[in-house]
Amino acid sequence: MNLVWQRFTLSYLPLKAYLATSYLHRLVGLLHSWRQSSFFIQSGDIIATALLSLVYALAPFVSSSLVGVLLVACVGFWLLLTLSDEPAPAYAPLFTPIHLLVFLYWGIAAIATALSPVKKAALSDFLTLTLYLLLFALCARVLRSPRLRSWIITLYLHVSLIVSIYGLRQWFFGATALATWVDPESPLSKTTRVYSYLGNPNLLAGYLVPAVVLSFVAVFVWQSWIKKALALTMVIVNSACLVLTFSRGGWIGLLVAILTVMALLVYWWSVQMPPFWRTWSLPIILGGLLGILVLAVIFVEPVRLRVFSIFADRQDSSNNFRRNVWEAVFEMIRDRPIIGIGPGHSAFNKVYPLYQHPRYTALSAYSIFLEVAVETGFVGLACFLWLIIVTFNSALLQLRRLRQSRNVEGFWLIGAFATLLGMLAHGTVDTIWFRPEVNTLWWFMVALIASYWTPLNQNQSPEQNSPDPQPAAN
Repeated sequence: MNLVWQRFTLSYLPLKAYLATSYLHRLVGLLHSWRQSSFFIQSGDIIATALLSLVYALAPFVSSSLVGVLLVACVGFWLLLTLSDEPAPAYAPLFTPIHLLVFLYWGIAAIATALSPVKKAALSDFLTLTLYLLLFALCARVLRSPRLRSWIITLYLHVSLIVSIYGLRQWFFGATALATWVDPESPLSKTTRVYSYLGNPNLLAGYLVPAVVLSFVAVFVWQSWIKKALALTMVIVNSACLVLTFSRGGWIGLLVAILTVMALLVYWWSVQMPPFWRTWSLPIILGGLLGILVLAVIFVEPVRLRVFSIFADRQDSSNNFRRNVWEAVFEMIRDRPIIGIGPGHSAFNKVYPLYQHPRYTALSAYSIFLEVAVETGFVGLACFLWLIIVTFNSALLQLRRLRQSRNVEGFWLIGAFATLLGMLAHGTVDTIWFRPEVNTLWWFMVALIASYWTPLNQNQSPEQNSPDPQPAAN
């Protein structure tokens, strides 16, 4: 059974043999001779980091079109780096099982586009999907360096702090709702839901889930007490802003992410714990967190009303809206179950009106998994789930390796794992995941996990996994 699992999760995938016979991989290094004489390309990882920094620094503040231009620049530079690359050492491969499944999902999306009933609309968003997937490839390359990894994470955390501070300002001074985000008949209809620079409280919540988790693990990664205090401030401010979005999906995502990060931290420290705490620390921590949640539900009326509305079924307008959209989406999946209608909201908007219930227009399926099934069918959904499983399995394997040497870089891996699980939990009932502000973060987290990957059949020490094994000072 263990062997079957290892094969399913590609844990022992012979990438070296696979790449040696891959015609596509032979393009790598095609311009290698030019690299030797080009100062521009020799500084490629630094330039790539600058481009990625622009994406993650500007995403909350600028239009999707400008983010798209930055993604095109990132993809173009990734292509230039790849064509001029030199062979990667065995302990730091540029291609991992996660890359393989990302490429497989891209191939399925390409087939879905070719067979789409609305090919022109699907092609437009297929190109957008390609940009995101190649952003993952560039991130996975850059993040192999602990210094560059630390720089980009730190940059995102500072940007998210600015976003959260502005969100808190809206709570204290008021903000005009840009859409009907609460049932008008609800007692919370007049409650301010902060949205900061992102224009939508659900989108802001999705953007802040990674910020809360990464700032929490930064408390353990950053070395000086001043930096630890800054990280703790980020945790408090980001968490408060996320809670004040009153996004039920965001709350679910935050709860799942926090429970996950706590469980992984207990696993990380378990080898140093006395037997009692090794057994009972996790139940005590989880029980305490759930107790705080119960007290909040009991004594904080806005929280109580929003939590209870989750279980109100069609009595809540938001729930009723999603139910009607999902019923139409199920019919769309039933009619094209194998390969879907093609990727993206443009194809969805062309086909959905043929199935929608009267007065329930929608831009998406309001669920990541349903959206993937609509766009690429059960074939694409199976590949997407396989990608998630392989990513999580890879994270756990590398976390075990890093734990053996007590390498603090493992805390970022814990943060990435918990963030992905939280984003999936939020995305189960919403599709803000497909917006640039959140989608770029999703692929950043997947790339962060991929950047730690080391073949299991090799015996290098954890420090050999990256060009600079020492954690960068923050």
